Amino acid sequence: MAAAARLDPKDFFTAEEWAPMSHRSSWKGLAMIAHAWATIFAAGVMVVVWPFTLPLAVMIIGARQLGLAILMHDAAHGALHKNLKVNDWLSEWLTGGGVRTYRPYHLTHHRFAQQSEDPDLTLSAPFPITRQSLRRKIVRDLTGQTFFKARFGGFVKKLKARKAGDPLLPILAAEIPRHGRWLASGAIVTAVAAPFGLWWVWPVLWVLPQATWYPLVTRLRNIAEHACIDENEPDPMRQARTTKAGLIERLLIAPYYVNYHCEHHMFMHLPCYSLPRAHRILARKGVTQRMLVEPGGYLKVLSLASSKPA
Repeated sequence: MAAAARLDPKDFFTAEEWAPMSHRSSWKGLAMIAHAWATIFAAGVMVVVWPFTLPLAVMIIGARQLGLAILMHDAAHGALHKNLKVNDWLSEWLTGGGVRTYRPYHLTHHRFAQQSEDPDLTLSAPFPITRQSLRRKIVRDLTGQTFFKARFGGFVKKLKARKAGDPLLPILAAEIPRHGRWLASGAIVTAVAAPFGLWWVWPVLWVLPQATWYPLVTRLRNIAEHACIDENEPDPMRQARTTKAGLIERLLIAPYYVNYHCEHHMFMHLPCYSLPRAHRILARKGVTQRMLVEPGGYLKVLSLASSKPA
């Protein structure tokens, strides 16, 4: 299996430029986690005070749920905290968890980025698709179908495969632990909020964004990062895409510098908060002209990804 070519930071940065960017902070990762949860809480308070803001809150919270996943991704690279044990603990308990399972899978993606052995290649291989196909995917995301299939699809298959007379309890007993953390957090939030008349907080302000906006922005992120890039692309500067993101896109689609994906693949151990600085230095040196960068933003990427004739 041929691994993707790697780049040497020394070919692009001086020692004085690279040292502060590659430094792993003991507080910046924690600050971003705190920012994500504070934003979620603030959006929830906004809905309690002004219920008509629920659609906006769903988008804000769904984007921060993606933000927490992005910070877990940073932890998979050991970049969330300079102490690896603290790094993994923060990720496991404050960003949603699963980093130890995700890490070997994701590092395989980096090792074979856009090569035949890339486990994420199936996410980008179908593109470009037609506008009608993209529209159907967006509808499935926003109506909760993508969420339901991802979370409960295996359970439904087991129920369908269950023969007449087979007991249901063992299937349920095997399924509940898979959702134990999710259900336990919901029960805790509901128990705390219910005495204040806010029994609806968890299903409306957590599950609803998680079932609608979060799958959509996750899809948009996947499309922007690798869609319409050739399989077995040999140039490590063109195996991932950086997408320009304005203020609204950073708030609702691309939190915590996830749009700097080309830089991330070029120098995968840089903390996410160092990626904008790396981009600026590379731009100043004319390197970004050789990189895959989309200055037109996410709408331009979606247009490219849905350019297949009907």
